[in-house]
Amino acid sequence: QVQLVESGGGLVQAGGSLRLSCAASGGIFSSNAMAWYRQAPGKQRELVASITSRGTTNYAESVKGRFTISRDTAKNTLYLQMNSLSSEDTAVYYCNMLHLSKLYWGQGTQVTVSS
Repeated sequence: QVQLVESGGGLVQAGGSLRLSCAASGGIFSSNAMAWYRQAPGKQRELVASITSRGTTNYAESVKGRFTISRDTAKNTLYLQMNSLSSEDTAVYYCNMLHLSKLYWGQGTQVTVSS
């Protein structure tokens, strides 16, 4: 059974940085595509960044140049480095993994950016 656990969220001032982590277990981490999504209050969940099993990355236009997605296969962990944060980035951030044609989600971690 795949389990994803996010951490690293918190309260940060505008212009600051945070690094989110997503620890994965129960799946073959290195062979699965993974992604970060976020959901702000009253809004739909949206894709932030994704990474394929080969390391190809994709970013939402709103975070390009500020966020970096990466993975450490030795630690079975997905990361999201977030720089130059603004209040628009306030949301619950979720990681997901596509494993054997099924999509798994973590429980989410809250990121709040104060202006």
